[in-house]
Amino acid sequence: MITIDARNLLPPEPFEKVVEALRTLTAGEMITVIMEREPVPLFRFLNRNDYQYESSWPEPGRCEIRIWEKTEGDAGSS
Repeated sequence: MITIDARNLLPPEPFEKVVEALRTLTAGEMITVIMEREPVPLFRFLNRNDYQYESSWPEPGRCEIRIWEKTEGDAGSS
């Protein structure tokens, strides 16, 4: 698993770090991104490029986004 703690990073650095990590993602591997908010532009990018994702708020001010490659068994985008 790849973890990116993007809290306290200024745009576009969080997006750039995720795109860089996606280039190294292997089948079955997942990226977890930790941010203070949901990154809507990143979600659009992931949808356009056949990635699946889930976001959750385990605590106030902490959004966790899990990203993985979409497979044939995935029933659409998040």
